[in-house]
Amino acid sequence: MFINPIDSRAREENSPLLVAEAGGCYRPASDVEILNAAELRLLARVHHGPALQTPTAVKEYLRIRMGTLPHEEFAVLYLDSHHRLLHAETLFRGTLGQTSVYPRELAIGALRHEAAAVMVAHNHPSGDPTPSRADEVLTQTLKTALAMLDIRLLDHFIVTPMQVLSLAEQGLV
Repeated sequence: MFINPIDSRAREENSPLLVAEAGGCYRPASDVEILNAAELRLLARVHHGPALQTPTAVKEYLRIRMGTLPHEEFAVLYLDSHHRLLHAETLFRGTLGQTSVYPRELAIGALRHEAAAVMVAHNHPSGDPTPSRADEVLTQTLKTALAMLDIRLLDHFIVTPMQVLSLAEQGLV
């Protein structure tokens, strides 16, 4: 559990977040622990918040979750008919510059979670969120495959450490 110290040092600008350990002792949180706690808070906001009608909360969550990874990952958010999050998972893990994505596996996951819609995301470790031609083709392939199962592809996000690009906002979904 993360807390801020309550003594006068806590009010200093650079005071660390602390982690409670067994026995009531506290220690400064590591960067990984801080990022993991931020990811859990953002996921809770996405999970328990209103229907996902705007991509802002999803973008924040994805940027924290996968923006700084040194390799590509392809993630999926499974949604119900009101666009509430049912489940989130990393479906594929790739190398520095590419990830193989199989529409069949995405469809199987969507059916397993009884999703009415999905949002997908992958990161660009290079830091450039510009979609490649392969990203655009993949988006259309997934959209077509899922449509045959009456599952909507709502968006495909490209994630970098500093920004998240929505292909739906670019008119590419």
